[in-house]
Amino acid sequence: MTFKNKLPAMLYTVILGSITGVIVWSFLKVMNLGIEFLWDYVPKQFSFPLYTVAVCLVGSLLIGFYKSKFGDYPEELNTVMAKLKKDGRYPYNNIFAVLGAALFPLLIGAAIGPEAGLTGVIAGLCCWVGDKLKRYYKEADDLAAIGTSATLATIFRSPMFGFVEPLEGESDAKLPKASKTVLYIAAILSSLLCFIGLNKLTGGSTGFPSVEFGGAEFKDYLWAILLAVVGIVMGLIFIVFEKLTHFLLGLVKNVVIRCVIGGLALGAIGTLLPLTMFAGEHQIKDVLTDGKTIGVVSLLIIAVTKLFLTNVCIASGLKGGHFFPVIFSGIAAGYAFSMIIGIDPGLCMAVVTAALLGTMLRKPIAVTLLLLILFPLQLIPLMLAASAIGSFFNIPGLFDKEKKAD
Repeated sequence: MTFKNKLPAMLYTVILGSITGVIVWSFLKVMNLGIEFLWDYVPKQFSFPLYTVAVCLVGSLLIGFYKSKFGDYPEELNTVMAKLKKDGRYPYNNIFAVLGAALFPLLIGAAIGPEAGLTGVIAGLCCWVGDKLKRYYKEADDLAAIGTSATLATIFRSPMFGFVEPLEGESDAKLPKASKTVLYIAAILSSLLCFIGLNKLTGGSTGFPSVEFGGAEFKDYLWAILLAVVGIVMGLIFIVFEKLTHFLLGLVKNVVIRCVIGGLALGAIGTLLPLTMFAGEHQIKDVLTDGKTIGVVSLLIIAVTKLFLTNVCIASGLKGGHFFPVIFSGIAAGYAFSMIIGIDPGLCMAVVTAALLGTMLRKPIAVTLLLLILFPLQLIPLMLAASAIGSFFNIPGLFDKEKKAD
């Protein structure tokens, strides 16, 4: 890229990153306001039994009608990334429909994260911008990939995760050239700065809480092997739930009925176990502050149930991402095992969560970078090792082989 092209390219990507930050902030702001209204303000004004079931049932019914009119959106994050990789672009004719479909399940407390819908929206927006700029900017086709990285970095408040996650583990993935890497960094930083700036101005959420690590003796680190096994088993449980729920709910062809089934499950389980609802970002704070009161058995039940409910939501049509709820499950299970073993909770939570995500994603570097939003730098070696061990077993690949054999 010549110097003549560098300045316009930098300008485009900085503007794109800033718009990404504004969109992510606006989406999360509307989401939080909606959740506060439905789950805090309304119950204080009107008290009636089975409120959770009623909200989930009515909400899922409306979502089902919405999907029957506009389509089964949002697409899962893996699908969005696969389309970008295969076609180099993502459709943008339905951006507003995707925005609504991504927002509504989050409002009724679905156990999903916002990353899938937001990534699809911004990928489509970047492709639209790229099409408009092709006459002036020959690198315009790269904007979708750059915007996707900026989106992931901003949602998770982790710059390097946004850069590494789309690349790691892909057999044909290549690091961008130095000139393009600069553009990725410019978009990610401008997006994060806009997001953080708007949060500061409005007193928005600061994101995930920080998990403290009080240190450990050598014998404590030996427990990391067992904790990694716990994370791998949880990853296996998630994948089994994923296959099972997609198969069973796939038998229900009517999108409205399928959404209502998911809504009923969400309402019923959420009434019994409130911590299993929502993405999990704020519920992590409850585990950290009240974990001992909640107890070992309850924490383990909540952790496994959250994995189940996330898959029920996604398979039924209350779609979204799985990163946030899976992290919550790892935290809950890790805290429970810290009480069983009697060692530092931070160490236990970090290893279990890293092994769980590593088993599912098979991207140990990306997993470690992602978990730095929660855990201190001292735990990097343990998280990297645990996620690498989880990646080594390739449990998702075993299921794929069975499917091909059938």
